[in-house]
Amino acid sequence: MSLRMSHLLFCLACWLWAAEEISLDSPDGAIRFRLWAGPAGLQYAVTLRDKPVIEPSAIGITVDKVRLSEGVEFGKREPYQTKESYPWYGPHSTATDHANGLRIALRHLSSGTAYTLEVRAYNDGIAFRHLVPGAGSRVPDEATVFQLPAGSTVWVHDLEDHYEGQHQRKSLRALAPGAWVAPPLTYRLPGNAGYASLTEAGLVGYSGMALQSDGRGGLHARLGHAVPASYPFRLRFAQDVERLSQPAAITGPITTPWRVVMIGADLNTLVNCDIVHNVAAPPDPKSFPRGIHTEWIKPGRAVWSYLDGGNNTLEGMKEFSRLAAELGFEYNLLEGFWAKWPESDLKELVDYSRQRGVGIILWRSRAALGDEKRIREMFAMCRRVGVAGVKIDFFDHEHKEVIDLYETILRLAAEYRLIVDFHGANKPTGLERTWPNLLGVEAIRGMEMRGPYAQHEVTLPFTRMLAGLADYTPTHFTRRLADTTWAHQVANAILLPAPLLVYAAHPANILANPTAEVLKSIPSVWDETVVLPISEIGEVAAFARRKGETWFLAVNNGCYARTVRVDLNFLGPGTYKAVLIRDQADPDSVKIEHHTLRSSDSLWITLRSGGGFVGRFTR
Repeated sequence: MSLRMSHLLFCLACWLWAAEEISLDSPDGAIRFRLWAGPAGLQYAVTLRDKPVIEPSAIGITVDKVRLSEGVEFGKREPYQTKESYPWYGPHSTATDHANGLRIALRHLSSGTAYTLEVRAYNDGIAFRHLVPGAGSRVPDEATVFQLPAGSTVWVHDLEDHYEGQHQRKSLRALAPGAWVAPPLTYRLPGNAGYASLTEAGLVGYSGMALQSDGRGGLHARLGHAVPASYPFRLRFAQDVERLSQPAAITGPITTPWRVVMIGADLNTLVNCDIVHNVAAPPDPKSFPRGIHTEWIKPGRAVWSYLDGGNNTLEGMKEFSRLAAELGFEYNLLEGFWAKWPESDLKELVDYSRQRGVGIILWRSRAALGDEKRIREMFAMCRRVGVAGVKIDFFDHEHKEVIDLYETILRLAAEYRLIVDFHGANKPTGLERTWPNLLGVEAIRGMEMRGPYAQHEVTLPFTRMLAGLADYTPTHFTRRLADTTWAHQVANAILLPAPLLVYAAHPANILANPTAEVLKSIPSVWDETVVLPISEIGEVAAFARRKGETWFLAVNNGCYARTVRVDLNFLGPGTYKAVLIRDQADPDSVKIEHHTLRSSDSLWITLRSGGGFVGRFTR
């Protein structure tokens, strides 16, 4: 057979494979997901207004090392639509779940395995997952790739510090073969076509997903066992490294987490994207009769004796609770020193704090809570003395064994009516929707790490924060100021929030700061967020956030001084009393101004390197 004839037959085969293509559009028609079967197996692609977001890529799952996406036939297609809203503690107080969905029946011809690919297309992204029925114990693994468009710019960090790395801006071609990348991976599309971010959601009973570069623009999904153990895990759990390098088995039906691509023409769309929690299961009304508004779940601000000194005695913590009450904060977070106290001292502190409207949260290493019996013992003690919540630290791995522990802790914490803050954790995956007692997740390089901070802190709102709630522990006025200013540090409390907003600064230093009156008024949850057009990843973060009828404007700068203009058109009608906090010549000073302003006004803001600006607008 001639080479020309071979080529023609190959092209004909490709045409026959691609003859059946399935597409799913977002409700507004701007985003399209396409699926087809090719010679190498199932392929998919995603576009925004006909511009590529994900180039043709492999999509699939392996079960017991059989790649179910190779040699498949399409079966029944079941379209559906989601259209609901629900209360939320995120960039806005009401989340919107509006998607076109499609369940696609597939059959792997050689094994006869029938399974389903479920896809949802939202106006701000897509999500998909695999469902493989069956019984017994089986081992699933990944076969999905995200092929990014050539010319994309990416913001990435590796997993050596688990999810506490510092994002670097790179061209897509600069990602080396084999490089590990922590989701969410945010990238800017070439030709100013928009932005996208890759992550996962609905992670339950399964190993977490990381990404690995192939050096050709492809990011391959990998499960937790395949990711080299991080430094903190090797440090604390060396005996578990080999065991958790083995893939996890699933008993019964296999339901993968959702693979998510958040997509937007601008950064405002990305920051306000609800997909990660939309695809997570809603809370069980038996445990949470009013969802996130269940009476014992209270978001709030916390003081913390750790990064800025403190007297870690009973009397010292009473003083912290007294200062928390003076600030109007709701919590006092105690690190591990409390474990050396007699229970009577802890109860005395809890009772003293409660009288002042302050709840106590206790830190504990997950190594001390290795099984349900020990978790119950601690949680029963917390309930006995009246503790409000727990901060559990040092997970440091995404193997299913560790992922299962999160749910065990949250389930038992709900039983004992405790709020939860996870540290040393993996990126959020919507678990806070299913378990609304989860009010904080670290998975971030916070102020606990030494600076420099400026560029890092104007990158996080558009990268890590897209996955969901964080615990950055913002705002410090003394030795950890590093390359930032006081105004920048105040703005961090607005730009890097969490329903449980833990402040790094000693409460006495907050009260002594000239910005204290504004800091006391910054909430931990918001009704509305607008990302302003001057924002640029790693350069400037400019957000307007609303709580009730009060707006806060936070503008933080990266490494290069600049002057920016901000239009106040996010304000409602009428006049507003404005308090403005500006940089001064010295980083540890501010200028505070008082004005009356309207939505038709603009502000010119001069930002030094690492500088910041805060405005509060009260109708």
